[in-house]
Amino acid sequence: MIIKKLVLFIFFFPITALAETTSTLTIYAPDYFISEWGPGPKIKEAFERKCNCNLKYVSGDPLSKLMLEGKSTRADILIGLSSDQILKARKLNLFDKINFDFSLPQLPINWKDPTFLPFDWSYVSFIYDNTKIINPPKTFIELANDPRDYKIIIQDPRTSPSGLALILWIKSIYGDEAFDIWSKLSSKILTVTKGWSESYGMFTSGEAEMVLSFITSQAYHEIAENDKTKTALIMNEGHYVYVELAAKVNKEENEDLSNQFMEFVLTNEFQKIIPLSNWSFPVNLPEENWPIGFQNLPKPEKSIFINEDNSAEIRELAIEEWLTAMTK
Repeated sequence: MIIKKLVLFIFFFPITALAETTSTLTIYAPDYFISEWGPGPKIKEAFERKCNCNLKYVSGDPLSKLMLEGKSTRADILIGLSSDQILKARKLNLFDKINFDFSLPQLPINWKDPTFLPFDWSYVSFIYDNTKIINPPKTFIELANDPRDYKIIIQDPRTSPSGLALILWIKSIYGDEAFDIWSKLSSKILTVTKGWSESYGMFTSGEAEMVLSFITSQAYHEIAENDKTKTALIMNEGHYVYVELAAKVNKEENEDLSNQFMEFVLTNEFQKIIPLSNWSFPVNLPEENWPIGFQNLPKPEKSIFINEDNSAEIRELAIEEWLTAMTK
């Protein structure tokens, strides 16, 4: 009996030990990314097939969590950072450089950052109900001066990346005249929400005729809902490029696995998941391989992007001008 138990122990122990030593890659990601309709579940499934590992998501604001935890963080990777968060993230000195060369032919700006890796992008835009607004404005001045009575919902730049992108977009075009634009636009703003989801939910429920979002939101309505009444407003002045990023935390544990995931981000397998789950443009997938609804989206003639240093210079003033104009 003792011998039988010993044989069973020897037989099962290696299997148990092997299971316990399977590596786990921990990724901090926003709630939308890991939701059942987001790209996270499919990315997890695809990567686990390659890595012989477990991929674990931790939800919430990735950068805020990392700032609280510091060097004791559980994170191996952060994903879902916006380009306007780079300066704050870089100052933490907690990220490692990417260990491979890459090019991003589908990104409309020149990206050479060795630490923060884009995985998708879109143009910030207003989405409007084309059954209620005919012949929409084509510039922010026209929008501000439009005598028609319709309402717009936007996001707070102090709490929302898309809201911040909007005020940087307007400030980059109009400079000292940005305050005047906001003073006139304020009468059209129905409400300012903390985040994008609340804004967009109000818009789709019919509470406003226009909402701050992204050009690719039009593709969602056309592809997922067969609804062609929601259209991206294309501005003649150009549109702000919104980039989402992944970054590798600088730690020896799981370094090889982290490197493997960062390379996986730019593979066709990852990039093909992005359009119909994150409703954004992929950064490394030929346009002819995009869903037709994405290929046919309207696009601006000019791309606007503000690097982290310039963004830091104008951010506080742009927020102050916006806040003053909105509270007059």
